[in-house]
Amino acid sequence: MKFVTSQTEIEKIKTDALVVLTSKTLNKSIKHIDKNLNGVITKMIQDGDFSGKNISTCVVRNASKNIKRLILVGKEDGSSIQDRIKLIELGASNILKSYIANAHWVIDDTYEAWEIEIISRSILKINYSFKGNSKSSLSKLDLVCLNSHSLSNTETCTKYGEAVGRGMNLCRHLGNTPANICTPTFLAEKAKSLSDENTCIKTTILGESEMKDLGMLSLLSVGNASAQPSKLIVMEYNGSKTMQQPIALVGKAVTFDTGGISLKPGRGMDEMKFDMCGGASVLGVMSALSEAALDINVVGLIPAVENMPSGNATKPGDVIKSMSGITIEILNTDAEGRLILCDALTYANRFKPKYVVDIATLTGAVIGALGKFTTGMLSNSEELAEILVNCGNSSGDRVWQLPLWKEYDQQLKSNFADLANIGGEAGTITAGCFLSRFTKDYKWAHLDIAGTAWISGKNKGATGRPVPLLMEFLRSQVN
Repeated sequence: MKFVTSQTEIEKIKTDALVVLTSKTLNKSIKHIDKNLNGVITKMIQDGDFSGKNISTCVVRNASKNIKRLILVGKEDGSSIQDRIKLIELGASNILKSYIANAHWVIDDTYEAWEIEIISRSILKINYSFKGNSKSSLSKLDLVCLNSHSLSNTETCTKYGEAVGRGMNLCRHLGNTPANICTPTFLAEKAKSLSDENTCIKTTILGESEMKDLGMLSLLSVGNASAQPSKLIVMEYNGSKTMQQPIALVGKAVTFDTGGISLKPGRGMDEMKFDMCGGASVLGVMSALSEAALDINVVGLIPAVENMPSGNATKPGDVIKSMSGITIEILNTDAEGRLILCDALTYANRFKPKYVVDIATLTGAVIGALGKFTTGMLSNSEELAEILVNCGNSSGDRVWQLPLWKEYDQQLKSNFADLANIGGEAGTITAGCFLSRFTKDYKWAHLDIAGTAWISGKNKGATGRPVPLLMEFLRSQVN
């Protein structure tokens, strides 16, 4: 897929499809297009074929001798960010057809920079297929700049959107890959290949013996029963020319989660291959960072394990010692994500990070609280929480903050260890309280993506979230 930008005059465009986003009231730029197409847009509105309301659409065949299809998409003034993303995705869906090889997309004065980014991001997102059998024939999209939009600005926005789109698709592809292929070793090899392709990334893989020497017994306890060796993947993106503090991203990667001795029900267990989407999102971000060449330093930590039952599996009632020295009573072996994250969060200290954000498909409770639309967030820093909320809104990849109060933390008390690995009520919040015990030395936020990392049903598959949020967050931190 090739994206180009131009300032071609409308009468000189020859294309399989021309995409125009407009309201019922045509602005100066759209009026010019309408005039060159003999008033076809006005006619569609007058005849009631196109309302101009958000998410409305109309396809006009043979709009002129050079334009085989005119694709109109409604865009009302004052539309929300979420609505504008949806209508851009609608335009993208309309050109990703087997009979459209090249298309032009009109960029007029109503476009903001972030909307131009969404175009290329959406094209790549919608065109993704795990099987590689996309029905789309689109090979080139030309973004035609009108009036005040400069070519250089449009090109910059398009390239950033491409980077995020490809990062999302890498995250999705890893999440969709079956667990007999996507093992901790597979993820480690993927991380190494990314660093081989990008000199700005350094990757180090810690094996089980090295983690044992570091005292990561909590992380190792989860993979005890698996034939697949556990890994800690450490990726360092050095994009800044200065010695600035890095931002650390910690992604949970349980490549398959049976629940261990606390075995999950069989129905729907196939979706537990998605329990590594937190780690996949970190890999997606690292790929996007390299492509976008952001001037920032980022550390990606991915604890990668497989949670299986067997004779040497961790049992309910066992007590283990974490890297931090805190002891943990295991009440439920299906609450394993926090056990691998706590050691990775302790390990993050050595990088002296400015911020730490962990990303994890951690609790089913977050779906009960927020559904499948919004990522749950908890944080020990209101400053960091506000940044993430704002970045979620501007990227369309939203988060909602939940409280991290002492009343919830008290549910983690144990008679036999410093804390238990589960509480009682409010499972998402008590999970956040557990992780907060290991994040006292830095500003930290936890993203529970159990509701947003994948969808079920006939369109089952990983979504690539929260790669857009994380990239927007990192971009906001570039000096």
